[in-house]
Amino acid sequence: MKNTIEVRNVSKTYPGFRLDNVSFTIPEGAVVGLIGENGAGKTTTLKAILNMIKFDGEIKVFGKDSKNSEKEIKEELGVVLDDSFLSEYLTAKQMNKVMKQFYKNWDEDKYFAYLKEFQLPEDKIVKEFSSGMKMKLKIATALSHHPKALILDEATSGLDPIIRNEILDIFRKYILEEESRSVLLSSHITTDLEQIADYIIFIHQGKIVFFLPATDLLENYGIVKCDEKEFQHLEKKDYISYRKDKYSYQVLVSDKDMVKKKYRFTVIDKPSIEDIMLFYVKGEGK
Repeated sequence: MKNTIEVRNVSKTYPGFRLDNVSFTIPEGAVVGLIGENGAGKTTTLKAILNMIKFDGEIKVFGKDSKNSEKEIKEELGVVLDDSFLSEYLTAKQMNKVMKQFYKNWDEDKYFAYLKEFQLPEDKIVKEFSSGMKMKLKIATALSHHPKALILDEATSGLDPIIRNEILDIFRKYILEEESRSVLLSSHITTDLEQIADYIIFIHQGKIVFFLPATDLLENYGIVKCDEKEFQHLEKKDYISYRKDKYSYQVLVSDKDMVKKKYRFTVIDKPSIEDIMLFYVKGEGK
């Protein structure tokens, strides 16, 4: 399987924060979710991939070095960042003229088709759009130059569930149209990623905690509920972390079937991605 993006030993230091030796790959044809608490390094990682910041290490996009082939790479990427470059005082129709100057593969017909599909007015200035409309416009501009991959930073943040589902459907359709396409989606809304992601990258305090298939997380991980006596029998190698209240323990395990068979636990809950993240960040005994 080819990789769309390869990140190798990437580091970046700011006052009070360090992106520390980050490595991962984005396979062709995959949707990859990037999760982590605020300040964990998600946006810094995306900006490094886009060569918007200086960094140590190596990043390849479409097999090309990101530092030496920035113009070629950006022509093939659809990008949605929180701090968008879209002027709020232009109309969607005027935006078309601007984007034609940026991308040699800009597809005017495709852009206006997206405006119609997303029910976005052509002659209204962007400042008067709702937050959902603004995000749809960003996505329309990101998709209208036939990109080979999408990089999205909090593309569903602050939107109501109906709009979020519409946007996730857009990403599904984008992937299905061509097998080699990829999506890297940074989001703190982990329920969205559970619907769409093939892989999950979890970054915490500037380091990669895990990079795993989403099915592994959702099918193999479990939360054991037990009392103190049962917890004391658990070997440390068989769990990741635990959380304790007054009367019981909740224990995160990465192989629930093995743990169930070995210790004969009767109550093992299926965790969400958010549950798993919280156990890694807030759990004890790591």
